[in-house]
Amino acid sequence: MFAACLRSAIEPGEALRLDGPETEGVPIAVFHTDDGEFFAVDDTCTHQDASLADGWVEGCEVECPLHASKFDLRTGAVDAPPAKRPIRTHDVTLEGDTVFITLSSEPPNLPPGIVPGGLASAAGNPLGGPA
Repeated sequence: MFAACLRSAIEPGEALRLDGPETEGVPIAVFHTDDGEFFAVDDTCTHQDASLADGWVEGCEVECPLHASKFDLRTGAVDAPPAKRPIRTHDVTLEGDTVFITLSSEPPNLPPGIVPGGLASAAGNPLGGPA
């Protein structure tokens, strides 16, 4: 578990992108809904490389700014295509004014060509082609 930010750092209906060493190479988006809830998910859309923190939040759903895929912030489930795979969710704990995140033990569902820490290279990477 790590301290992500202060509650006051994210306005309701907005998100904050985290990309430090504590995220283990996979950027995380922390969302503050209009209802006052906080959610943490992997920041990268599973369809294509786009930041979900730059998307639109409505209720407990985020819309990707690139191709309008929608994801449920509570479960990570895909609510609208073109994405087919869910985003990974992380546990959020609120203590006082601090938002803490516990990273999921599940592997991330990253889009093709993206690996934790950046882009896949064509050589030596099973996702990027023959070694």
